[in-house]
Amino acid sequence: MRFGLRLPDLLMNNKIKVLFAACALLAFGCNPTSKNNSSADFTISPEAGTTYKAGDEVKIKVSFPADAKVDSVVYLLDALKLGVGKDSSGISLKTDTIPLGIKVITAKVYAGDKSNDVTTNILLLAAKAPEQLTYKVEKTFPHDTSSYTEGLQYIDGVMFESTGEPAHSTIQKVNLQTGKAIQLTKLKDEYFGEGLSVVGDKVVQLTWKNKVGLVYDKATLKLLSTFANNVGVEGWGMCFDGKKLYMDDSTNRIWFLDKDTYQQKGYIDVCDDKGQIDSLNELEYIDGKLYANVYQTDDILVIDPKTGAVLQRINMKDLYPMTERPADRDWGNNVLNGIAYDAPTKRIFVTGKKWPKMYQVKFVKR
Repeated sequence: MRFGLRLPDLLMNNKIKVLFAACALLAFGCNPTSKNNSSADFTISPEAGTTYKAGDEVKIKVSFPADAKVDSVVYLLDALKLGVGKDSSGISLKTDTIPLGIKVITAKVYAGDKSNDVTTNILLLAAKAPEQLTYKVEKTFPHDTSSYTEGLQYIDGVMFESTGEPAHSTIQKVNLQTGKAIQLTKLKDEYFGEGLSVVGDKVVQLTWKNKVGLVYDKATLKLLSTFANNVGVEGWGMCFDGKKLYMDDSTNRIWFLDKDTYQQKGYIDVCDDKGQIDSLNELEYIDGKLYANVYQTDDILVIDPKTGAVLQRINMKDLYPMTERPADRDWGNNVLNGIAYDAPTKRIFVTGKKWPKMYQVKFVKR
């Protein structure tokens, strides 16, 4: 996704992020915060970092000293109240409808005028492995090899494309048959263009590290306004389901944004049955599902927008055969990226950063 960012660096950054988050959560889980009773020895299970699959039952239990006169125990999942108990028997958490990812569990133990909070966390993964798909190429079109593709959307017979690179980022309308821009607006040199989405008569474009979103007139691509975008780590991919915007940020998180104010409304964390999947990149909304490139891989993921579960994984290997690629190109960065959907005809288009072709494809079972 990022110009000049290599896979080893990206993986190392993600490992550091995950390790830091895990250590913080473990520390939080193993060192309960006590209010008015720092000597109380309260513990909670399951152990921090325990992994479950969606649909599993999680038994949550608080242990406390025999002489503790507990009035009640209030259980929370993140900030949501789960239930109330009066002893150490605990409660059971059903996970079949819960969004996936790291979930923080807190027990607030009340005894007289004193209280004690104990916290743990679990990692909730998809219930089953994603279905494995491949593709068939139905048609090819030219694609401009100077376009470092970051965002792609086909609507009203026009391909909208957002491109990145320092001092060369653009937003443009592209003629599908020729691959050439028929309308183009260049971004300020300090902006690195990222994902885009058409919303009504406007086009919304993200920037990478600038924490700025750009809003254009759909007809003219004239810049109308900007907005502060402090959601997530960085700005990467974006798509629109007709009601809200989706945005990813280099991690496994997909944020929900209000289509008018661009403010955060929620999020999902994307996981398969093995773990969290980072580096989600260009996004497209197709028939109720989210489709996402995974940066520097040949994978496109099909994601449940309610839970974050990976439903299908599409292996696009050899779409652009290595034997056809120029040896002097930067193929660590000029990777698969860009998914567009023509809803009236059900056509799906994919391309890559500085690739010479746009491919019309059909996803099929292996």
